[in-house]
Amino acid sequence: MKEFTIQKNDAGQRLDRWLGKTLPLLPAPLAQKYIRLKRVKVNGRGSKRDVRLSEGDVLQLYINDEFFDKPTPENAFLSLYQPKLNILYEDEHILLVDKRPGLVVHPDENERVNTLLTHIQAYLYQKREWSPYWEHSFAPALCNRIDRNTGGIVIAAKTAEGLRVMNQKIKDRELTKRYLCVVQGRMSPLEGRLEGYIFKDEGKKQVYVRQKPEPGAKTAVTLYRTLAEKNGLSLVECDLVTGRTHQIRAQFAAAGHPLLGDGKYGSERDNRRYGRHGQALYSYKLSFCFTTPAGPLEHLNGRTFQVEGVDFAAEYFPEYRNDPERAKN
Repeated sequence: MKEFTIQKNDAGQRLDRWLGKTLPLLPAPLAQKYIRLKRVKVNGRGSKRDVRLSEGDVLQLYINDEFFDKPTPENAFLSLYQPKLNILYEDEHILLVDKRPGLVVHPDENERVNTLLTHIQAYLYQKREWSPYWEHSFAPALCNRIDRNTGGIVIAAKTAEGLRVMNQKIKDRELTKRYLCVVQGRMSPLEGRLEGYIFKDEGKKQVYVRQKPEPGAKTAVTLYRTLAEKNGLSLVECDLVTGRTHQIRAQFAAAGHPLLGDGKYGSERDNRRYGRHGQALYSYKLSFCFTTPAGPLEHLNGRTFQVEGVDFAAEYFPEYRNDPERAKN
């Protein structure tokens, strides 16, 4: 319990608004709940949220200590009262989450609260499975990343052991990640391999595909197969042999088949013609194909997980159906 005495400058404020200013990490819905439960007392008694505070009033707050901290990137999860996650699978060690396009995965200089990692931390904190205030607490971490404007499956580790094993499996390519995308035109051949070298321009936050090696450029290989064709567009499944920044977007654009809706590597005129805003790219399927022992994650071996649906596939190829091999939770 912490106690506060209302001073002259705070007099006249509503109780709930004073609480919001004093404890910025405490979500407003949770503050209202604490007031209803009389965990916020004014002069020793429960009160209503709209009561006006007077100079000299004594407030007793029976609220967890962490909500009294100053806001930092490390405790931003506390301000999420209702974390929003589309969870495909969860066990003791990992989470598989279907990230929506537009959501950044990690906090950055532009967004600290509304990120995938922050939502995961808030979810686990509220389940009482994790807290940074526990001694020697492990912080939940993401095992893979997806660009802000790309949707799809992200793997999150709930334990240090899960993180260690999963990161090694990813490094050893014992996972298969499939992407769906819509490209302009018809791929020739319908199934094949895109190879080249990708050079990243850090200043422009853009990559360029080269056909020959050059200083700073990295090998990029993408396998693809066409699933459907219609109205000058192709629905394509991709398998990344390498995982370079913007690899799928840049390689298909370099091949003359930019992704629909891609404003950076595609054509704005064509995007407007098809009415697409946002790149048509989704990491939609994940398979675990372990060839070495996986310890606490061994039960995942041989399993495949797939998102329920991909909006652009349904919009431009309504006759296309998800792979029947999609695993059930």
